Amino acid sequence: MATVILFHSAYGLRPLERDAAERLNAAGHQVVTPDLYDGRVAGSVEKAVAVRDGIGWRKLFARAERAVADLPATAVLGGFSMGAAVAASLWAKRRETAGVLFLHGIAEIPANARAGVPLQLHLADPDIFEPADEVAAWKAAAAETPIALEMFTYPGAGHIYTDPTLADHHAEAARLTWDRVERFLAGL
Repeated sequence: MATVILFHSAYGLRPLERDAAERLNAAGHQVVTPDLYDGRVAGSVEKAVAVRDGIGWRKLFARAERAVADLPATAVLGGFSMGAAVAASLWAKRRETAGVLFLHGIAEIPANARAGVPLQLHLADPDIFEPADEVAAWKAAAAETPIALEMFTYPGAGHIYTDPTLADHHAEAARLTWDRVERFLAGL
């Protein structure tokens, strides 16, 4: 089974990430959920953005690099919303990754992405943080790369719809997402 790195959203490391890790561990995977905020958790989008910006992207990316330094080069890179960008920041340096998992956010695909590396993407439709025109442009750009993209959208779901503690939550979309993620990881 896979070693999986799941980076948290801008809210910080919360039950969402811990529950996801527990679920995937029970399916036989080894899941690591680095805390890039050193225990800080935000209770609103505004506070989450303030915490993220207070730390800064450069420091977040450096913390992410340290968090994965001892993990296999083949570890799956994944993240929730902001965490997708964090995972993507490591992708160019970890070309041997067995796969990439973006939950609730799109992020840059590195120019040196290995041919055939699978990327699974899950997005709300529509998503207030991922406008349709940006998603369409991202999908078109992804089609020009050598990756193997599998993209799922969930009409009527909120941005971080897998989180039962948020108003975004959509139970059926969350169930479908986790079923698809488990199949994705089992196939690596």
